Amino acid sequence: MNYFSWQPLQFQLLKLGENVHWYDYINDVIDIAVVTFVIYRLMIIVKGTKAVQLIKGISVILISWFLSGFFGLKTLQFLLNQIITYGLLGIIIIFQPELRRGLEHLGRTSKFFSRSAVSDEDEQIRIVDALVSSAQYMSKRRIGALVTIERETGLSEYVETGIPLGSQITSQLLINLFIPNTPLHDGAVIVQQGKLAAAACYLPLSESAHISKELGTRHRAAIGVSEVTDSVTLVVSEETGGVSLAINGRLYRELDEESLRTKLLETIVKAEPTNTSFLNWMGAKK
Repeated sequence: MNYFSWQPLQFQLLKLGENVHWYDYINDVIDIAVVTFVIYRLMIIVKGTKAVQLIKGISVILISWFLSGFFGLKTLQFLLNQIITYGLLGIIIIFQPELRRGLEHLGRTSKFFSRSAVSDEDEQIRIVDALVSSAQYMSKRRIGALVTIERETGLSEYVETGIPLGSQITSQLLINLFIPNTPLHDGAVIVQQGKLAAAACYLPLSESAHISKELGTRHRAAIGVSEVTDSVTLVVSEETGGVSLAINGRLYRELDEESLRTKLLETIVKAEPTNTSFLNWMGAKK
């Protein structure tokens, strides 16, 4: 490139620089930073909920729509156009509970700026010990129990159906909650964020035809919630005293103390602590 072809370009750049002020750059940086932070917090709120599946489905549809236009698949693109056109209304109707909870989260400042999971391995082991101890006590006395432990998929919609507790997890409290003829013994206890979040909660019943007829409502509820979430549910049979765990739609039955402890440690205890607090994350970067 010679001097004469370079000079007009150089002149245009200099002229453009005269029209751009230093505070324009600051505004752009602040704008990008705020949008990035909002997107990050929305991802944290959405993570672990059914909305993740919705986002994945929308992504597949949009990618398919783009590829159908690129390769000239007119029939497929027409069908996808109809889905996109009327899909928004369908999403609002089908996912109304999730959208409502999402808006509620946005209205809670503490939730929007900080959300920490149970990350201390010692605390997780203590929770497992409390679960095992209470399960053994209730098993010997044939006290029916149903305890669901939240993992990645949120259980807030089920917590809302019960009586809020927000209590420390101890074997004594768990046992007392399931003593027959007490106000909170019927239903499930949900463990969320290292606390007993609520008692007397309603869980979805599995509609699988492969479940044994000898299993009652507690076991069907345990399997049902494990089919729609990644939770771990502890069940103590009132009829036999048998202890079971429901994980990923599968029921592990007649677990003794050692096998129950091993299974809970494998599924609940995380080898590496995780904390999704934005401020802690920024501090770790430093």
